[in-house]
Amino acid sequence: MSSYVRFAEVYDLLMQDVPYNDYVEWVKKNAPTDNYPKLLDIGCGTGTLTIKFHQAGYDVSGIDLSEEMLSIANERVSQQGISIPLFQMSMDELEGFHQFDVITIPIDSINYLEDEQSVIETFQRVYEALRKDGQFFFDVHSLYKMNEVFMQSPFTYDDGNILYIWHTEEGEEEHSIYHQLTFFVKDHVSNQYNRFDEEHFQRTFPVEYYEEWLYQVGFSQVEITADFKVEKPNIDSERIMIRAIK
Repeated sequence: MSSYVRFAEVYDLLMQDVPYNDYVEWVKKNAPTDNYPKLLDIGCGTGTLTIKFHQAGYDVSGIDLSEEMLSIANERVSQQGISIPLFQMSMDELEGFHQFDVITIPIDSINYLEDEQSVIETFQRVYEALRKDGQFFFDVHSLYKMNEVFMQSPFTYDDGNILYIWHTEEGEEEHSIYHQLTFFVKDHVSNQYNRFDEEHFQRTFPVEYYEEWLYQVGFSQVEITADFKVEKPNIDSERIMIRAIK
């Protein structure tokens, strides 16, 4: 599991291509912002999407496991001159949150849970934190992305300020992967590059497993699409989008 200690420093630059606005539109289309609904953003990271939810009209709170990520998120929220409560907590140990209209776990954050029981426990705690008819939105890597796309490493990135080399290795568990990243970040004072290394573990499951577990904990309706489209996933879909209603 990643500590995200140094990774938090470069996270935003590496997430520039994430379709945050599409994510907000997906949620807003299904959960309109009438009456300022309460939204809990789990795995909020550095707060980019969290702030966008606030700007879209939600009463937002956020949680993340990483203290470093939350520090950046708090600074960003302060710079915006807005108020968003942020808490340090693991998603599978979620507690103290009640009667939320919407809960999100975006950008494949669930894939950082290492086993089936942690996923089910997360679903159970999300269910308990929602009001009746509340909605749960999350996305996961598809089997195709995990087993084929990620196996095409190494991947590289270089914008002159940050360079990384990203290797992947198949994990011991089915549909799991280790991401091994080496970063070189430019120090503009010394004009030299500082190196640090990160290892991340992710695991995904077949779509029907997620669906079964959601119904198992009590959700009454589950909708599954892919890649921010209205169509069902196909063989080469990469991001599975799941909406569940309590």
